[in-house]
Amino acid sequence: MSEKKKCDSSQGCDSCGESNTCSEEEKQAQREGRVNEKLSHIDHRIMVMSGKGGVGKSTVTANLAVSLARRGYEVGILDGDVHGPNIPKMLGLDKEKLIGTAEGMLPVPLYPNLKVLSMAFMLPNTDAPVVWRGPMKHGIFQQFLGEVEWGDLDYLIVDLPPGTGDEPLSIAHLIGEVDGSVVVTTPQEVALLDSRKAVVFSRMVHVPVIGIVENMSGFQCPHCGKEIELFKVGGGEKAAIDLQVPFLGRIPLDPQIVSDCDGGKPFIATHPESPASKAFEEITDRVEQFVNRRAKKEPLSRPATEGRRVFSGLGEKFK
Repeated sequence: MSEKKKCDSSQGCDSCGESNTCSEEEKQAQREGRVNEKLSHIDHRIMVMSGKGGVGKSTVTANLAVSLARRGYEVGILDGDVHGPNIPKMLGLDKEKLIGTAEGMLPVPLYPNLKVLSMAFMLPNTDAPVVWRGPMKHGIFQQFLGEVEWGDLDYLIVDLPPGTGDEPLSIAHLIGEVDGSVVVTTPQEVALLDSRKAVVFSRMVHVPVIGIVENMSGFQCPHCGKEIELFKVGGGEKAAIDLQVPFLGRIPLDPQIVSDCDGGKPFIATHPESPASKAFEEITDRVEQFVNRRAKKEPLSRPATEGRRVFSGLGEKFK
């Protein structure tokens, strides 16, 4: 009887000719080892959550990631919403497909320092539904983290689906050491009730809460300039005070955000002087400060010109 070949940790079970001789426990250990190896190249991992849908969580994810990339960081976005993956559409990548290599799948680049991975890149068309139960979703997340060539990242931003079910549990379990969660809500009471559940869930899975973002917070009338409280104002800040977590900021309602998301343009890059973009920047400041305080180190050292150089042609690209 021939001696069993030693497991090659750089190779996935699917591409290994010896995997049929391995037990399920050995295969699972191999997959977990690959996830841990990939995660060792990622400095900070952040989950963006919401208690309910329709509050703008993916919009916050996309603009937070673009804001960090504009500062020169190496950033990855993992679209964790298997059933409704919207990040590619928001960033103009909805026609892209994943490319496989001998080392693993390659995330789709938006810019030289911003990479995106989404279930949308694997679907035959935009109307195709994903009809999966929990174990299959856990398996795809394990692949997204262990069989994708993310490279060296400063930040991995995970856009989670609404609620506190399978996907947040799987991601928190697989990533292990999550730097923190950003909880997105709108000011109305129904959204706030669910956002409070997201904060409690984050604590239950031992993920620090970076803070609450209040989206769609007030609308400035284009005719008289008066602020109109379409969905109320201040509920997110009150929830943060009640739950004793930081309040990261208010993002005003801006119709241009909707237009840019539908057109696949990062709002923070195409309208950097708008009040909403300035709110996104302030939120990014607070997220960055939280992460660096938790890591007990100075901000990652990157020349200030690097981010600007990467985005030097951004305005032309999105005209």
